[in-house]
Amino acid sequence: MPVRLKDVAQHAGVSVKTVSNVVNEHPNVSVGMREKVRAALLELGYRPNLAARQLKHGRGGFITLAVPELDSPYFAELAARLSAEATRRGYLFLLDITDADPAQERLVLSGMRAHMVDGVIFSPLATSAEEIAERTDDIPLVLLGERRAPTQFDHVAVDSVAASRAMGEHFLEQGRRRLAAIGREVREGTASVRLQGFSEAIAAAGLELPPERVVTVAGFGREEGYRGMQELLALPADLRPDAVFAFNDLMAIGALRACHDAGVQVPQDIAVGGFDDVHEGRFHVPSLTTVAPDLGTLTTAVLDLLIARIDGSTAPPAHPLVPWSLTVRESSAAPSG
Repeated sequence: MPVRLKDVAQHAGVSVKTVSNVVNEHPNVSVGMREKVRAALLELGYRPNLAARQLKHGRGGFITLAVPELDSPYFAELAARLSAEATRRGYLFLLDITDADPAQERLVLSGMRAHMVDGVIFSPLATSAEEIAERTDDIPLVLLGERRAPTQFDHVAVDSVAASRAMGEHFLEQGRRRLAAIGREVREGTASVRLQGFSEAIAAAGLELPPERVVTVAGFGREEGYRGMQELLALPADLRPDAVFAFNDLMAIGALRACHDAGVQVPQDIAVGGFDDVHEGRFHVPSLTTVAPDLGTLTTAVLDLLIARIDGSTAPPAHPLVPWSLTVRESSAAPSG
């Protein structure tokens, strides 16, 4: 027999109304009482009756995450965290892989792929801010990512400009002077804001980032990082970098392999840094210096905003920035001598 709210209430020694308030995320419950009821829900294995919720509220109980790919460890970890938290809050979690295809992203915005879905979390890659602003579908939407987005939608992001500036400053503090970057050139994309922050750090030190040391690649994977580093290593001695910032960890890991294959020592000859703090980078040899976004805070912020919209919130659009930290590991230790 399925566990009922009444069963949970008896187990926790509280009223059915209190249990209902906790299940439905109502704010008028004390922290201590909320934790007590959540413990009872977990212990008894309570699952919300989504069919009853739909009849009562006109909702399906589903949230969709639309992302360009799931091969990326960053998106995979983000999806896992969002799924677990959405489930804890009583929603079923769906994934929509757009492959960064403009036509697929337009379907997400139009609602054509969102039947029976209460809300959408969308990380666009091929769609401009102007195109997103033209959206007419009324399904609640929260945007993810550092690219420029229209202000009329909730948008959760990491301050990639500040984080990338910190990476550049770290390299400079380690005595590096010939800095370089590897990234995909995407209109209004993440790469452009990460290049901006990195360039600001270099300019503030009175140095230059010549175009030869900014390598544009076709994707965000290990292969692109490998080829980008090969291009940098082929530069004349006076241009060859002593520090390289790849705009995500997968490219940085590919760059590390290119250094290994070329007999270039990291970090003695070249320091390498990435962005995202994927697990693979922690166990690579050398371990990867990276920018680590706070995915826990990001997950909470996204679902708080989306569920509030689902519940009818008319608050002004929110644009919170997620905390991040610069995690220094072996790939950027101070050069010897």
